Amino acid sequence: MKRILSILLFVLLIIGCSKPPYKDPYIVFLGIAQDGGVPHAGCSKSCCDNRWADPKKHLMVSSLGIVDPNSNEVWMIDATPDFPEQFRVLTENNLKKLKGVFLTHAHIGHYTGLMHLGREVMGSKSVPVYAMPKMGKYLRKNGPWSQLVALKNISIKKLKDEKTIELNNRVSLTPFLVPHRDEFSETVGYKIQGPNKSIIFIPDIDKWDKFDKDIVKIVSDNDIAILDGSFYQNGEIPGRDMSEIPHPFITESIDLMKSISDISDIFFIHLNHTNPALIENSDAQKQILDSGFNIAEFGKMISL
Repeated sequence: MKRILSILLFVLLIIGCSKPPYKDPYIVFLGIAQDGGVPHAGCSKSCCDNRWADPKKHLMVSSLGIVDPNSNEVWMIDATPDFPEQFRVLTENNLKKLKGVFLTHAHIGHYTGLMHLGREVMGSKSVPVYAMPKMGKYLRKNGPWSQLVALKNISIKKLKDEKTIELNNRVSLTPFLVPHRDEFSETVGYKIQGPNKSIIFIPDIDKWDKFDKDIVKIVSDNDIAILDGSFYQNGEIPGRDMSEIPHPFITESIDLMKSISDISDIFFIHLNHTNPALIENSDAQKQILDSGFNIAEFGKMISL
């Protein structure tokens, strides 16, 4: 009997000390704001004024993290000006390994955080940076980014439209071209595929009618959609011709997608500092939420 009890105790100890059971990979919102963040440089208007003195009201620039808790691997979509804090959050102070950075395009809020991988800061070694051909060429040919390549702080990996990249045996990413102001590079969105769910991520795009694909069908065919919500409605920036900064207004997206069966799985991201949806209990925020849609929140996790 003592021998049997000893064996049972040993088994219980082994079970108690073993790793936790299977955990799904997930995405995490590392930032939700447009390229300049919130508050915005040079802004002293009401949308920013009460945020300057309170760091808790600061919002970081739009970025997604992908985490596989089984392997402790993490990936980042877009390297923003807020890279230091976003890297810390995503890697949990280097407890998890950054396996790569995927770029959407060459506007300042989406790639300039790469500078922190250079010798003046982290001195990283061959961090994979996934980029479309024109984006990759831009990094190779223009300083200071070319120095990151020359010193092998980063290793540029070529992306191709609609070609899937397997991150590991549980997660994959597929880039797809979207229309945007492509002064220096292409612009892509991503489909993130996990064991149980697929997520569409389009933080920057021109008007939906400029897209050569049916966005309503794309959203309907996937489990989660994270979409450009830069501006709530036309006229949001007084005195500015908003045709110069074409984005689908949130009001337009709501009208276009309200027929989708589960709109609660649609999140708006990349919100400009002027966007009234950022104001707690504002009419704009209430309209979005009451319509069944969501606004991205820093730190929110969605399982894959």
